Amino acid sequence: MLRDKASVPWICCQLGAREHYAVPRAINRTGLLSELITDFWLAPGAASKTMKNGFSDRYHPDLRNAKVQSDNLSVAAFELKSRLSGRNGWRLIQRRNARFQDFALAELARVAKTIGDRSIKVFAYSYAAAKLFSFAKERSWTTVLSQIDPGPLEERLVGELHEAADLRHTWKPAPAEYWDAWRVECELADQIIVNSDWSRAALLNEGVPYKKLAVLPLAFEPNNEAVAFNRRYPSVFTKERPMRVLFLGQINVRKGVLELLAAAEKLIEEPIEFSFVGPVQYEIAGTISALSSIKWIGISPRSEVAKHYKAADLFVFPTHSDGFGLTQLEAQSWKLPIVASRHCGEVVLDGVNGLRIAEVSAEEIAASLLRLLHDPQSLQRMSDQSCVPERCTLKALSSSLLKT
Repeated sequence: MLRDKASVPWICCQLGAREHYAVPRAINRTGLLSELITDFWLAPGAASKTMKNGFSDRYHPDLRNAKVQSDNLSVAAFELKSRLSGRNGWRLIQRRNARFQDFALAELARVAKTIGDRSIKVFAYSYAAAKLFSFAKERSWTTVLSQIDPGPLEERLVGELHEAADLRHTWKPAPAEYWDAWRVECELADQIIVNSDWSRAALLNEGVPYKKLAVLPLAFEPNNEAVAFNRRYPSVFTKERPMRVLFLGQINVRKGVLELLAAAEKLIEEPIEFSFVGPVQYEIAGTISALSSIKWIGISPRSEVAKHYKAADLFVFPTHSDGFGLTQLEAQSWKLPIVASRHCGEVVLDGVNGLRIAEVSAEEIAASLLRLLHDPQSLQRMSDQSCVPERCTLKALSSSLLKT
């Protein structure tokens, strides 16, 4: 049965709490969310504190009235068994992706028995979609893939970075079958959503047809505290009141941390304080990790992330490659200017709400930080012009998804 694509119901298949469930929330706003199939869903008051460990973010009030199918008990048992057995890395990722697809496939089969020849759209994220799309295409359903990263090109880039750095680290390339399954997903997808021009270029490089690709930035809705927050800067930065630079995310080579730390070393005599929030994923030289200008915060619970944005004067995002970089929107929601690379989502307008570095290097990062250090008034102007762009709102995402 043919229907206008803007009125076809959606089934969203989502492993994890990626983007705070932005896509199913955006579709739900339109009234077209048939159901959300997810691995774990924990409504308020639904489980003990023990059950919530590791799953406290697996709920969103925007979906409180939506139909949600989850696999809570089985997933909790699997995750516990994996921890106890020491299963990790790609072995764990692939097994988790496969288990979720098996669960979602059973739910799709149930749906297929009830809808007859009615049209439906199946949405899923990359690396956990091949089985689902194969089932959907057999029934002439529309398939929409959301690509979470720049794919194989990013992996090759990261491999080259690690080889050049010659560091002890935990990074390993994905097994060949991981990329084989991804190519099947791309083949079966009617539409592939990428979140930046950077990701689109990466997928085009892999031979993905241009006509399949749609660039939709991530969506983020600031909370009321962030909206009301007013940021103020001193007239001059001093040793007593240094410029506070925040890095928040995975502390690894891909994120440009090597270059950022080298910049911090260059600027050791300047009144600049660096805070690193997130898991450290490679061995950092002792001389650098011990720099007096650096604070190592470690992993921060999501409930405490806001305090780091509020305390900072500047956010740095010198990534070598990111599909978008949601932390950019989080920082902007707190009116925090950003120094970012060009290898991610375009949130920063150079000189307006931050600075975009021409290349990821210690020299470029240090020069940008010095420029802002000596001109706090420019930081104030950038902060005053910082916000979540209209194109990155849930309303904009809803409108864009209806056109896919």
